Amino acid sequence: MEKKATSNETEPLTSKKDVSDCSKGEDCKENGLLVRNPKSALRLVEDGNKVHPSQGDKGEAAQISNGYSGVQSSGPCNGEVEDAQGTAPAATTTTTTTTSTTCGAEAQQQLMELEDRETWSKKIDFLLSVIGYAVDLGNVWRFPYICYQNGGGAFLIPYTIMAIFGGIPLFYMELALGQYHRNGCISIWRKICPIFKGIGFAICIIDLYVASYYNTIMAWAFYYLISSFTAELPWTSCTNPWNTGNCTNYFSKDNVSWSPHSTSPAEEFYTRQVLQVHRSNGLDDLGGISWQLTLCLLLIFTIVYFSIWKGVKTSGKVVWVTATFPYIILFVLLVRGATLPGAWRGVLYYLKPDWQKLLATEVWVDAAAQIFFSLGPGFGVLLAYASYNKFHNNCYQDALVTSTVNCLTSFVSGFVIFTVLGYMAEMRNEDVSEVAKDTGPSLLFITYAEAIANMPASTFFAIIFFLMLLTLGLDSTFAGLEGVITGVLDEFPHVWGKRRKLFVLGLTIICFLGSLATLTFGGAYVVKLFEEYATGPAVLTIVFLEAVAVSWFYGITQFCNDVKEMLGSAPGWYWRVCWVAISPLFLLFVTCSFLSNPPELRLFDYDYPYWTTVVGYCIGTSSIIFIPIYMVYRLVITTGTLKERILKSITPETATEIPFGDIRMNAV
Repeated sequence: MEKKATSNETEPLTSKKDVSDCSKGEDCKENGLLVRNPKSALRLVEDGNKVHPSQGDKGEAAQISNGYSGVQSSGPCNGEVEDAQGTAPAATTTTTTTTSTTCGAEAQQQLMELEDRETWSKKIDFLLSVIGYAVDLGNVWRFPYICYQNGGGAFLIPYTIMAIFGGIPLFYMELALGQYHRNGCISIWRKICPIFKGIGFAICIIDLYVASYYNTIMAWAFYYLISSFTAELPWTSCTNPWNTGNCTNYFSKDNVSWSPHSTSPAEEFYTRQVLQVHRSNGLDDLGGISWQLTLCLLLIFTIVYFSIWKGVKTSGKVVWVTATFPYIILFVLLVRGATLPGAWRGVLYYLKPDWQKLLATEVWVDAAAQIFFSLGPGFGVLLAYASYNKFHNNCYQDALVTSTVNCLTSFVSGFVIFTVLGYMAEMRNEDVSEVAKDTGPSLLFITYAEAIANMPASTFFAIIFFLMLLTLGLDSTFAGLEGVITGVLDEFPHVWGKRRKLFVLGLTIICFLGSLATLTFGGAYVVKLFEEYATGPAVLTIVFLEAVAVSWFYGITQFCNDVKEMLGSAPGWYWRVCWVAISPLFLLFVTCSFLSNPPELRLFDYDYPYWTTVVGYCIGTSSIIFIPIYMVYRLVITTGTLKERILKSITPETATEIPFGDIRMNAV
C-alpha cells in the first residue's frame, strides 16, 4: 500500500509507476522537483512534467530518478522546448517549457537504464583503487632516477613545491568533479561546459594508447616471473644459448676483466632472450612477433578482463591484493637491501644534495612532470572512480591521503633501488654513477635483476620482485580501462548500459590487437616511442584545458559551491588561487618546456632517426585533435548567431542531480 508524503514523512520519489504516470503526460503532484537556480534559490515545482523557470535558470529540470543514480536531465526533445527568453518554435511564444510525451518516454528509458548507478562497496575499496592507480611502475624506476639525476636530496624541494601548487590541486579537482557530477570523462562536459566535450574523447584515445604499450612492459615482467622458477636464475651465467662472446660475469669467482664491450648476463637475457632486439634493425624493420611475449600478454589481458568485467564491485575487491601486495614486497626488499654490503654508498648517492642543480630550469621541469604523471590527472580515471562515490564522501581528505601515500611510495622506492645499486657498485668496485647508468625499464630488468641474481636466496627474491611489478601494473591497467569504460557507458547508456561485459570484452581485444606492434622483436623501440610522445604533451594539454574550462568557463565560484554542497564547506583561497591561476600556469610551463625541447630518443645502441620526432608528434596530436574538431562540430550544429552559438556551447545543458533528503534535487 502506497503512502503519501506528509510534512513529517517523505516518500522516495522513485517508483516506476510514478515515472510511467509522468511519461503519459499526467501531473506528478506527489513527485515534486526541487530546482536550484544559479543563485542557489530552491523552488518546489508541483508539476513533474512542466517546469516554470525563473529568470537566470541555466536549463531545464530533470526527471526525478530512482535511488542514487546518475540520470541526467533531458535536453530539448524534437525541437518542442522553449526557453524563458522567448526563443520558441514559430507555433507558440509562451514562456513555459513543456516536456512532451516523447520526452517523458525518453526520460523513463534513461531511468530504467541508469537508475541504479553502481557505488563502491566500501570506502577502502575506493582508496585502494586510487592508490593502486597512482602508484605504478613509474614510482619504482622513474622517481629514483629523476631524483639522483637532478640533485639528489635537493630535488625534493622543487618536487614538493610542484606537488603542493600543481599536482595535488589538480588531483583534488578531478575527484570533486567526478563525485559531484557522477559521470565519466565524456558526458560530464554536458554539465560543465559542452564545447569542451572533445576532451573526453581525447582522454579515451590516450588511455587506449597507454593500454597498448604499458601492458607489454608487464608481459616482460611476467616472462621474468616464469623464468624465475628455477634453482639457478637464467641471467646469472654466460653459458646459455642466447649469450655472446662479450658476456662477462664479474660476479663469478674467477678473476675477470671488464672491457668497454663487455655485457652482463642480465643484459643479454633482457635484450637477446626476452626482447630479442638483435633480430630487429629498428623502427623501419621491427621483425616478427615473439610468441612467448604474446602468450604472456594474452594471460595478462585475461586477468584484466575478469577483474573489471562486472564493474567496481569486483575490481574494488581485486585491488585489496594488487594495491597492498607491492607494499609488503617493498618493505621486504628494503630490509634486504639495507643489509647488503655497500648499501650505504647507494643511499648516499641517492640523497646527497647538489644545491647548484636548483638553479637549472630542467630540474623544475622534471619535478613538475614527475609529480603530474605520478598522481595521474587527465586520464579520466579519477573522474570515473570518484563518480561511484557516495555524494557526501570526503573527497578532500581522499585527495590528501592518496597523493601523500603516492609521493611517499616514490621516495621509499628510491631506497629500495639505491641500496641495491650501492651493493652492485661495491661488488664491481666502481662508483655508483657507473652502475646507475640504466634508465627506465632497464633499471629494473637489467640492473636490479642482476643484483637479485647474486643475492642469497635469489630465486625467492626474484619471484616476489617480479610479482610486485605485475601487481603494480595490473591495478593501473584496471584504472585506465575503467576510465574508458565509464566514459563510454555514461555517454551511450542506451547502447552499452546493459552490455558492460560485452563492451569490456571488445575493449580488451582491441587493446590486445593494438599491442601487437610492441610484441615484435623491435617492440621495445615502439614502447619507448609511445611512452615519450603518446601521453606526455597530450595529457598536459588536456588537463590544462580542463582546468581552464572548470575555473574560467564553469566558474570557480560555482565549482566551489558544488564542493560545499558535498562536503559542507567551500574550498579556501589557496585552492581557488591554485585552480584559477597557479595550476594552469604550472601545466603551461611543463608543456612549453617539452615542446621547445623534444627528447632525443635512444634505446640500447639504437639512435632513433629524425623522422620519429614527426611520427611522435603525430601520435600525440591524434588524440587532442578531437578537442578542436568537437568545438567546430558543436558550433555548427547549434542554432542562432555566432554569439548565441558560443554562449549556448559554454553553458551547461543538463542538470546534475544531488541528494536532498530522500528526494532528488537538480543542480542546474
